Amino acid sequence: MDLTDSDALTHAIKRFGEHTGTINHLHFNPSAFTDKDALELNADELLADVRLGVASLVTAVQAARPFMPAGARVTATGNATADKPWKRAASLGVQKAALRNLVTALDMRLAEDGIRACTVTVAGTIRTGTAFDPSLIADAIYAASQSESEFWEPEIRFDGRN
Repeated sequence: MDLTDSDALTHAIKRFGEHTGTINHLHFNPSAFTDKDALELNADELLADVRLGVASLVTAVQAARPFMPAGARVTATGNATADKPWKRAASLGVQKAALRNLVTALDMRLAEDGIRACTVTVAGTIRTGTAFDPSLIADAIYAASQSESEFWEPEIRFDGRN
């Protein structure tokens, strides 16, 4: 599925919500890797990457919201490139910084309804058998989603030790 096709994404999420009745956890993990530095990247490429890696979250949450009860969670996978850009992937850092900002804004709005949102920022290179093993990251995302609202943080940094 093309996550940048808002109509198709909305339809898929609504269909899932209608089938299950509720959506208790929406996890967002897409990003675009364009192997270009900031001067090689053109505006259209940057905007296309942001459309996939950030804007499609808005569509997903809007579609899921009618099926999300109080206590539901939205999580997103962040990346250290939000704070420390990678020269050969300028758009990735833009996506991850914008994603963190958007998730924080969503959390402020959704908290009014008892729903919370957070970004789990992976501060290392994902590689099986290391402290950044995908299964450990998945566990960190799950643990973040289980936090009580009174202790909620809109960003959790996963540094391979937590």
